[in-house]
Amino acid sequence: MQPAQAYCGSPPLPGELLERFNLDPWLIAGLLCLASLHWIWLVTHGRAPGKAAAGWSIAAAALISPLCALSVSLFAARVAQHMILLLIAAPLIAASLPSHWRAPGALSGSAASFALLLWFWHMPLPYDATPRSIPIYWTMHLSLFASGVWHWHALLHAERKNPVQALAAGLVTSTQMGLLGAVLSLSSRAWFDVHWFTAPRWGLSPLADQQLGGMLMWVPGSILFFALALQCFARAWHKLEAMPA
Repeated sequence: MQPAQAYCGSPPLPGELLERFNLDPWLIAGLLCLASLHWIWLVTHGRAPGKAAAGWSIAAAALISPLCALSVSLFAARVAQHMILLLIAAPLIAASLPSHWRAPGALSGSAASFALLLWFWHMPLPYDATPRSIPIYWTMHLSLFASGVWHWHALLHAERKNPVQALAAGLVTSTQMGLLGAVLSLSSRAWFDVHWFTAPRWGLSPLADQQLGGMLMWVPGSILFFALALQCFARAWHKLEAMPA
């Protein structure tokens, strides 16, 4: 049975979900602090804060909305929360960070970190530990989100300056993310004990819940990073065409 000390509370019933906003004052204060510091830096340096504001707002929605409570019951909801953070909020925030923060080797290092953390936190033992320990829960979220922002920052800047490297990194990220989603979707058994009794309350077997979560990772993640890889390919092709014969 799901432990009572899960960060987002007890597993919600369908009729009570809309009442289950996460109004943790420490979370709200932390998000406001980070967003404010980012906004001040952008305005001070004469940069438009629109993308950063959108990114932090989307991250806040993923963590404060009833999706937080639903993720206690459904693996698919947890994956949806991760995809919102990694595929929408992270690239918006990364796009508004300064390019000079990119260190040598950032592209390969960020790709490896992103892949390692994504696979690690979606394996049975680490995943099942997150509802049972608030420190582990936040270690998961912070490490995944930080790796996502880092990887998007490296990809977006490399896409303009080193499109061939960005093409390779985008293809690798698309492949590994799609592979993890496929493994979760095509598995013949449910991996996660914490949802064994909670998923049926929402009309899903534990295996169907896992398969839905795998599809949410497989399709959007693969498409987005593959689209970036295609954009890098087009940029690299234009550079080759512009070179003197």
